[in-house]
Amino acid sequence: MQEKKTRGEMGFYVILTIIGLLSAVVFELNKNMIPGWILLIFVLIAFALIYPKVAKASRLRKTLAWLLLFAWIIVSFLLSWPREKCKPAVLNPNPEVTDVVTISQGQLTGVYTEDKQVEVYAGIPYAKPPVGELRWKEPQDPIPWAGVYAADHFAPMSMQPRNLPLYESLTQIVGYHEYQITPKDNYVEAMSEDSLYLNVWKPAGEQKDLPVVVYIHGGSLMTGQPSYRDYNGEGLAKEGCVVVNMGYRLGVFGFYADEALAEESSNHTTGNYGLLDQIKALEWVRDNISAFGGNPENVTLAGESAGSACVTALCTSPLAKGLFRRVVAESSTVTYQEPTHSFRTMEEALETGKELKEKTGAKTLEELRKLPAEEIVFATEDNHHMTVDGYVLPETPAESYAKGIHNEEASLQGFNQLEATPFILFEQANKKNYEEKVRDYFGEEADALLAARPGNTNAEAKANWTDIYSTIFFTYGHHIWSKQEQELGIPTYRYYFTKDNGRLGTWHSGEEVYLYGNVPEKDSHYDVSDRVLSKLWVKYFANFARTGNPNGEGLPTWEAATDLETLMEMGTHVGPVKDPFLDIYPAMDGLRENGKD
Repeated sequence: MQEKKTRGEMGFYVILTIIGLLSAVVFELNKNMIPGWILLIFVLIAFALIYPKVAKASRLRKTLAWLLLFAWIIVSFLLSWPREKCKPAVLNPNPEVTDVVTISQGQLTGVYTEDKQVEVYAGIPYAKPPVGELRWKEPQDPIPWAGVYAADHFAPMSMQPRNLPLYESLTQIVGYHEYQITPKDNYVEAMSEDSLYLNVWKPAGEQKDLPVVVYIHGGSLMTGQPSYRDYNGEGLAKEGCVVVNMGYRLGVFGFYADEALAEESSNHTTGNYGLLDQIKALEWVRDNISAFGGNPENVTLAGESAGSACVTALCTSPLAKGLFRRVVAESSTVTYQEPTHSFRTMEEALETGKELKEKTGAKTLEELRKLPAEEIVFATEDNHHMTVDGYVLPETPAESYAKGIHNEEASLQGFNQLEATPFILFEQANKKNYEEKVRDYFGEEADALLAARPGNTNAEAKANWTDIYSTIFFTYGHHIWSKQEQELGIPTYRYYFTKDNGRLGTWHSGEEVYLYGNVPEKDSHYDVSDRVLSKLWVKYFANFARTGNPNGEGLPTWEAATDLETLMEMGTHVGPVKDPFLDIYPAMDGLRENGKD
C-alpha cells in the first residue's frame, strides 16, 4: 500500500512539473512580464502543498482542484500580458545623444549606435496625426514643437491586424529558426493610428551632399513597420548614405475608397492615402534632409514586396515627380496590365469599401470616423490595394509607361530564387494535383506550360509549382518592367538572389538583410560567406544611390540590362546568369493578351 502511495505521489509531482514547464514555455513565448512568472511559481508551489490533502477527498474534489489550478495559470497568464512599448532607436543601453539638429518643425537630437559610427534619429513626425477628422484625408503638414525633441525611439507601428505574441514567437522559430530568451520584461511593439513618423540614419559627424535612400517597407499594404532590423539604415549609413524610412497608413486606414471621401476631397481622391503618406515623407526629405547631411537632389527610392509595388507606382505619379532620381525595387511591381499584387480598379475599391459600412453598421463618414481604430482594423481584410484615383495615379502605371511617362532615371531591381515558398506552405503541389492547378490558372496556355514544366513526380511538381507561383506574383512583373525601361532607354540593373542559409534563405524578403547590410555579426545562421556577400551588395547599393551605377573598384562588373534574359546572380556565385523563369513567361504573356493576369 505504501509503495502504491509513493508511486502516486511521484506521478503527481511529475505531472505538476510537466504542467509547470509547459506553462513556462507558453509564458516565455508570449513575452509575459516577470510578475506573471512569480505568480505562476506561487500557484504551482501552493498547489503542490495543498493537493496532498485534497487527494484524500472525493474524485469530484480532486477534479475541481486540478481545474482550479488551470484557472489560476490562465489568470496568471492574462494578468501578466506583455505591455505595449515603443522600440528604442538603438539596442545599446543608455546611448550617447547627438548634437542638436534643426529642421523645419524645430530642434531635435538622436542617438549614436554602440560603435559611434552612425547617428539614428527615430520617430520624427512628417505629417499631422491622421486621426479624428483627418482619418481618410490627405496628410497635413506636421505640427512644429518647442524645445528639443528627443528622437530616440521608433514611433508606434501603423494600425494592422496583429497576431498574439505567442504566434509571433512561433513564427520566429519555425520561419526564421531563431529565438532569444531574455531575463527581463518583454514587450510588444506599440501600435497606433497616429503613425506618420519617419526615421533617419546618417554617418556620424558633419557631412554634406551625401546620397539619400528612402525605403518603403512591405507587408501587402496591410502589415509591417519601419523599425524591423533587417532593413534598418545602419549598414548603408556606414557606406556613406543617409537612409530614411517611414510609417504609412495601412489596410483600411490607407486604402479605403468611398465616393463620399472623393466628394469631400479638394483633389477628388480616395483609396490611396498610404501612397499620399509616402509622397508626404518624400516632400519632408526634400525640405529637411540637408540638415542631416543628405543631398535632396540625389534621392533613391527603395522598397520591398508591397513597398516595391509602391515604388513602381510612384515612378508614374505626377505628385512624386522630382522627389527622387533612382529606384531600387525588390520583389514586386505594378507596371504591367492588371497586376496581381497590391493593385485593383477603382470599381473594385469602391465595392470593397462598402463592406466596411456593412460590417460596422456605420451609415456616414462622420460615424466611421468616430469608431475606435481597433474596431475598424478588423472590420475588413480586403482594403489593402492601391488604385487609379485620378490624382495620385491618373492612369495605370502600364498606360503611363506605354506613353513614356516615368519619374526614375535608373533602376536596380530583382527577385529571389524561391519567392513563393512562404505563400504555398499549406498548398503544396504534387503529381496528383499539379496539372489541375496549372490548368485552373492558365487555361488555354496550360498545355505549353505543362510541356515546359511537367509534374511527373511529387518533387518535380512541388518545385515547378513554386516557380510558377513565383512568376505569377513576383518575377513576371520585373520581366515586364525591365522591358518597359529598356524600351525607354532607362538603365536597369537586374539581380537574382540565390544565397541560402538557415534562416529565410532565398524566400520572399530573404535578400533584405544582405542588401541593407544588416547580417548579424553573432548569429549561427550566417557564416563568413554571408557577410562577404552582404558587404559586396551594400557597396553596389551605395554606388547606385551615389551615381546611378552600382559598379565600383574591386567589385565584379554588373552590366546594365540589354536583354530580357540576363540577371546578376547574388549568392555563392556573383555574376551573370540566365533568368530561370524564362520558360514560364510565354504563358503569362498569353494571359495578358487574353485579358487575364
